[in-house]
Amino acid sequence: MATESTAPTLASRTGAEEPTLRRALGTRHLTMIAIGGSIGTGLFVASGATVSQAGPGGALAAYLLIGAMVYFLMTSLGELAACMPVSGSFATYGALYVDEGFGFALGWNYWYNWAVTIAVELAAAQLVMQYWFPGTPAMLWSALFLGLMFLLNAISVRGFGEAEFWFALVKVVTVIAFVVVGVLMIFGILRGDRPAGFGNLTLGDAPFVGGLPAMIGVAMIAGFSFQGTELIGVAAGESANPAKNIPRAVRQVFWRILLFYVLAIGVIGVLIPYTDPNLIKTDLHAIGVSPFTLVFRHAGLAFAASVMNAVILTAVLSAGNSGMYASTRMLFNLAKDGRAPRCFARLTRAGVPLNALLATTAVGALCFLTSLSESQGVYLWLLNLSGMTGFVAWLGIAVSHYRFRKGMMAQGLDLSLLPYRSPFFPYGPLFAFGLCLVVTLGQNYAAFTGGRIDWIGVFSTYIGLVLFVAVWWGYRLARGSRFVAYRDMHFPALLRPAPGHGLAPADSGQERGAA
Repeated sequence: MATESTAPTLASRTGAEEPTLRRALGTRHLTMIAIGGSIGTGLFVASGATVSQAGPGGALAAYLLIGAMVYFLMTSLGELAACMPVSGSFATYGALYVDEGFGFALGWNYWYNWAVTIAVELAAAQLVMQYWFPGTPAMLWSALFLGLMFLLNAISVRGFGEAEFWFALVKVVTVIAFVVVGVLMIFGILRGDRPAGFGNLTLGDAPFVGGLPAMIGVAMIAGFSFQGTELIGVAAGESANPAKNIPRAVRQVFWRILLFYVLAIGVIGVLIPYTDPNLIKTDLHAIGVSPFTLVFRHAGLAFAASVMNAVILTAVLSAGNSGMYASTRMLFNLAKDGRAPRCFARLTRAGVPLNALLATTAVGALCFLTSLSESQGVYLWLLNLSGMTGFVAWLGIAVSHYRFRKGMMAQGLDLSLLPYRSPFFPYGPLFAFGLCLVVTLGQNYAAFTGGRIDWIGVFSTYIGLVLFVAVWWGYRLARGSRFVAYRDMHFPALLRPAPGHGLAPADSGQERGAA
């Protein structure tokens, strides 16, 4: 069900024809896009570190807590995206229901985050390929994979959707196989070189290790691991039937991701002692001792390292592919709404914003080149700048949904007209906002302890958050934007009461203002 927003855009002000994207993504594409964006090297390589840091019980509890937060965020985003399926997603919602400067900063920060992510994945792809081809020039692989990501996004949105579907499917099958093998080993059905049972859960300080500080640290890692689920909102603008497909994908994707993460962390915690030194290794140089590889090896599968290397390569390509798609669509929508140069809003006959794609590819390539310099200071600063952006986007979703629903109520609009209605309002977005804020601000709480503040550590960790606020308030000062009053909010036509329904005075004012 296509929807129409009454918010004024640059095109509507100038009389130009609105560019249109192709609605070619089905439910299976949307579901796998969200899964593909959030199941990656964080699970396959770094997940063991969470068990090592907080113990099996602490890691599991942290993932359950962050998983609940993500669920509330996904229901909030599902309500907004099903009602207003636009490629700008939460940047558009932030501009309409919070403040135009808020949406401006949200959109540019999100674009930048995923553009830098492309560079991160290109660097990771080099490390993965060196496992098989140690003598091949690393730049060759990066150029090859960058070209592949570009082609997958340049052909058509369906080409991107199909590629992401199969990339994500490989990861899903791997996690399922891992969980099945692990459960069989735990109950002694599959006899590996590890004793069956739950003895590791009572080893030493297990199941909870390190107390509350360790759990906070693991919660931050879990938060980063779940980032990417919001891609479903960006892809909503190209969904074939958003009113039907987005709610269905929202209901499916969270439970699948939580199931994969919780069961995978549980298997790792039961089968591998939290004191195992291999769990501390979190980089791609340590593919051979990935917790997934370790469990498969303990099960007697000698080829585990090579298989996991191929899976991790798939995860890297999937993340880069998703990053290129998300940043391109965000830049396109910013341009369409007059918040970026107009040239980025041009579409090819296949409905692809090629100029936005070229710009994103160029930025990703330039960021990657900074990682090759002798001094990687610029690259590290770029990474620090982007580190907060996923959490900022989540905060933006929670705030936008809360104000969207409050605006509907203030104008007397019928909530039953929503294609999908979040079942936990207002507690869901409030809980998600509060917990996300705690995780965001606590990412480097250690810098404030010890009797002396580590200002360099504070600045490098929180620079992304500072930049977001600076861009937001800079826009407010330059353009004079203000928080949008509830009675002045614009809503899609499908939420307007039918003739004769009866409007409150605030509604009448809204109708006159939107006309």
